[in-house]
Amino acid sequence: MQPPTRDCSTIIHAAAAASAGVGAGFAQVPGADAPVLTGIQAAMVISIADTYGVSLTQAMATQFVLGFVATVAGRGVSQWLVGWILGWGNTINASTAAALTEAVGWAARRHFERIS
Repeated sequence: MQPPTRDCSTIIHAAAAASAGVGAGFAQVPGADAPVLTGIQAAMVISIADTYGVSLTQAMATQFVLGFVATVAGRGVSQWLVGWILGWGNTINASTAAALTEAVGWAARRHFERIS
């Protein structure tokens, strides 16, 4: 059974919007948003898995998210380059957090679609 793409799309876009808010809010404090973003992304992965009838624990979902090491690297580069600039840093960090959360979400959807 395949869930409609729209269900996963709603989950992914909601998580990306939440991540954008966190990225914008923590822009001037490098690395402070990482635990919050990981939690948002893990909750997103659990929700996506659930739409495919797969049960995941928080620890398993966190491991899935941490597999995307490029996410951490991308956020770090973004914060290092412009995070300290009030306004611009907030906007760029929000965009980066949202885009990376979207990428993790769509990768999770493809993963659970393949295994279900």
